[in-house]
Amino acid sequence: MVMRLWVNGVEKEVQAEEDTMLIDLLRDRLHLTGTKKSCCSGECGACTVLVDGLPFRSCITPALVCEGRRVETIEGLGDAAHVHPIQQAFVDAGAVQCGFCTPGMILTAKALLEKNPEPTEEEIVEAMSGNFCRCTGYVKILDAVRSLVPYRPQEKEEKG
Repeated sequence: MVMRLWVNGVEKEVQAEEDTMLIDLLRDRLHLTGTKKSCCSGECGACTVLVDGLPFRSCITPALVCEGRRVETIEGLGDAAHVHPIQQAFVDAGAVQCGFCTPGMILTAKALLEKNPEPTEEEIVEAMSGNFCRCTGYVKILDAVRSLVPYRPQEKEEKG
């Protein structure tokens, strides 16, 4: 079936079968490889993308669920010329080690901060707890998110 969705703000029409997972649609058909494929069971969070602003595990999300919806991947957040404030906070805190989990972590942080610009320590830990990192021990990741509180995306983007 041909489905229509918006990926990183651009309308796309793509072929998807019932068993096509969102991660495969993004990586194999749309060539957006920033979303990482790891556990394929929704456990690690490396494949996290935002669907209508909410974090989704793309490895267990059927692509057809996203019909008519907005999907944001790490490629839609920023690039080398225009680094998003959340990306910069991760770099500044040294929270990028091997980088494999970083796209999912950044998008999870974005969803949290856009929903709640002033999360408590407990809310930050809870939001980030579904994303696994084998390199950093989480301290630097939590430091990066904390450094963005209170989150004011327009103000931070203008300064960046």
